[in-house]
Amino acid sequence: MHHDEHAQEDHEHEHEHGPLAELVTVRDWLRYAVTHFNRAGIFCGHGVQDSYDEAVWLILGTLALPLNRLEPFLDACIPGEERLELLEAIEQRIEDRLPTAYILGEAWLGDFRFTVDQRVIVPRSFFAELLEDGLAPWVPDADAVGSVLDMCTGSGCLAILMAHAFPQAEVVGADLSADALEVARINVADYGLEDRIELAQSDVFSALQGRRFDLILSNPPYVTAEAMDALPPEYLHEPRMALASGEDGLDVVRRLIAESAAHLNPGGVLAVEVGHNRHIVEDAFPDLPLNWLSTRGGDDMVFLLRREDLPGA
Repeated sequence: MHHDEHAQEDHEHEHEHGPLAELVTVRDWLRYAVTHFNRAGIFCGHGVQDSYDEAVWLILGTLALPLNRLEPFLDACIPGEERLELLEAIEQRIEDRLPTAYILGEAWLGDFRFTVDQRVIVPRSFFAELLEDGLAPWVPDADAVGSVLDMCTGSGCLAILMAHAFPQAEVVGADLSADALEVARINVADYGLEDRIELAQSDVFSALQGRRFDLILSNPPYVTAEAMDALPPEYLHEPRMALASGEDGLDVVRRLIAESAAHLNPGGVLAVEVGHNRHIVEDAFPDLPLNWLSTRGGDDMVFLLRREDLPGA
């Protein structure tokens, strides 16, 4: 025990002369973080583009400062206690490869904030952009939508965005993971949407027999076995079941395509996000008239099918 105490003292002593003493302002810490992120080769795949944006998010988030207002704070001096917090956060990000969203306990889709932890995948979805205009023109009148389903809801983020995009709609968020649904409950309550969003534990449609929707949207697990083996360590902190979906990544997608017609109202629409797997989807379903939607991230991340074009319709 005695030895550990000494080690602890040494560690603290080291810090007095290292970054904790020398890094004074937000600008100093930002520079330090970017340098060390770059040297460590961290992977930025959870909502930001590069190590600079990641450092801004981690530092402002740790200091409880608004994420869109870096400038006024750049020259602010950071007291010792807060420096220790920053150093620990930067070390967690580098040494444990823990995504910033988990370190801060929050993630953002556009202007929407969500509570997250390792029970859920970190929110990131091209649907955030597509829902800004209510999936127009595929959904011609957002106010006319009466019922929507977010399949594989995770943290509940897309169910919450759907509740905002379709103000008259009743929303169901379904997920196989009871853990994920606990996090979703926190987020639904944070937005005061308990009356409009129903959360259901369901293995795809297993718990939704006989129910129909105007729109089914899904950002399901779609990572191929090969890509799972090559994932950067950052992703290994996420629930594996939220990423992996069989050898070709289409296990859940196949079930959505096979079973959605029975759960859509006439004129209804199924929209599914599949990341970079467009070619795999097209090879697997050569006869389906897949519509690929354009987003800022590319034109092949999300496909959409009308009920009438689905098998069994």
